[in-house]
Amino acid sequence: MRKLVYGLVVLIGLAVLVDFGAAAWSEYRVSRALREGGVLESDPAVTIHGFPFLLQARNGHYENVEIRAEGVRSDMLGDITVEANLIGAHASASELLDGSIRSVPVDLLFGRVMIDATELGQLYNIPDLQISAPPANKSDGTGGSGGSGRTTAGGVVLTGTVPVGPVSARVSVQADLVLDGDRVHIAASDLYFGPEGRADYTVPEPLKPMVLGLFTTTIEPQDLPFGVYPTFVEARGSQIVVEGEARDTTVDLEAVQAL
Repeated sequence: MRKLVYGLVVLIGLAVLVDFGAAAWSEYRVSRALREGGVLESDPAVTIHGFPFLLQARNGHYENVEIRAEGVRSDMLGDITVEANLIGAHASASELLDGSIRSVPVDLLFGRVMIDATELGQLYNIPDLQISAPPANKSDGTGGSGGSGRTTAGGVVLTGTVPVGPVSARVSVQADLVLDGDRVHIAASDLYFGPEGRADYTVPEPLKPMVLGLFTTTIEPQDLPFGVYPTFVEARGSQIVVEGEARDTTVDLEAVQAL
């Protein structure tokens, strides 16, 4: 009986190793296809979620394939990070294992572009720019959209050193994130003195419009992974995330640079 138990343990261990090995190889093959098709500078990270992998491969249906590519070149913002989640992806095991896969039908596709403070600071010409997500709901006038009573959902706190009259000072502003078609408008609406900001200077009232203007800009269209159209924008932690989704579509792995 003891030998039988040991034998079963060994067989289960081997099965798990084979399953993880097959998943790792498939992730590598998809990553290489994405890099070659998208002319990326490095292999994107690919994770096929769900266990066991071989059962998903046998059925040709994968619960969630996650793709993350860092350092993707953008003409306006420099290097950005892009992510995609393929929910309910369909592909044969042979296509994955031999690397011949080029297109993948998916039930639901999420795509997002993640812009961090360094890239946004280059756009603003504010090298020390910091991004902070404001409280999920704040209408007490200390933040919000100019203290108008509206909530800060869809807002962001920006902090950086800018010219204020004859001096340079570190200030924080509350800005609204507005998705207009495929453009993102960042409109600074008021100074910010909440805990998410790190201002060390109070801007005189006559200079406020000029300072707010330094934190106001429009980000031109950012193509999301595989041509997904943007439908949502928000601040998450220290990044601005532009996201979209598509249903019942086919992902072309050679068109990832339509990111």
